[in-house]
Amino acid sequence: MPQNRDFNYRSAIGREFGNFVIVREIGRGAMGAVFLGYQKTLKRQVAIKLLPKALAGNQMAQQQFRDEAETIAILDHPNIITIFETGEDEDYFFQVMHLVDGQDLAQLMARLQRHPVPTRRLLPRKHVFRLIDEILAGLAHAHEVGVIHQDLKPANILIGNRDGRALIADFGIAKTMQIEYAAKGMVVGTPIYLSPEQASARDTDHRTDLYAVGVILFELLAGKLPIRDEDARQTVLRKVRDPGSFFLERPGACHPGITPALERVILKATATRPQQRYRDCDEFRAALDQATLEQAMAS
Repeated sequence: MPQNRDFNYRSAIGREFGNFVIVREIGRGAMGAVFLGYQKTLKRQVAIKLLPKALAGNQMAQQQFRDEAETIAILDHPNIITIFETGEDEDYFFQVMHLVDGQDLAQLMARLQRHPVPTRRLLPRKHVFRLIDEILAGLAHAHEVGVIHQDLKPANILIGNRDGRALIADFGIAKTMQIEYAAKGMVVGTPIYLSPEQASARDTDHRTDLYAVGVILFELLAGKLPIRDEDARQTVLRKVRDPGSFFLERPGACHPGITPALERVILKATATRPQQRYRDCDEFRAALDQATLEQAMAS
């Protein structure tokens, strides 16, 4: 069966899905590709996500795509991508979403790291704290209705050019309390941001998302995570066998701007055992607010 990265989407250009027309490809992920689209009735640009049925050869993959659409459709929050319509034809499953004029957080971080002035290679701290707060606000809404993202990473956080707002995207492997996939024992997610329980293919709850946000916070504040240069399989095995060894240094040793209070927030959010982490997004947000307040008072 062909892989998504090698699939020829040329035949999709110009294709119509009801009221929507495919214009050009924007990018690819694990589950299909995203295209710039045009809605004829409202005369507006949209994002259209396609999953070729040729790539979704088993029922689980097809059901996963349908579940993603149903999952996002019940979420209504300013920090979560809005989905307008979903459906399928003989060749593709499709989802029509709000088109974000901006970039993802991974792209922003990579661009900053290329800045010729070392002190300009980090996102300003006030922006870091605002973005993390917005991500946690969006997640809090999702968790309240029983939705867990399970693949949070910088590439899945979109940043609008106009207002700088964080928008959570790609609930591609989202787990709702109402859905249990047949292959429950599969390891899903991106290894660096994967919680130890997820790496072990154990049951997960909302605290697996808090772990991922903690890793993202660490990365934003330090500029680079203190981790080994190893492949994805080795990272997963490390998180299964010795999750405490994932980070090579404590946060405070990675950058002088990471205060003891911020270090405590990061370490609690990324604790190896779920019960050692924050209870929920609200507790995480409150702890981060307190840490930033202490930092402001000390400076």
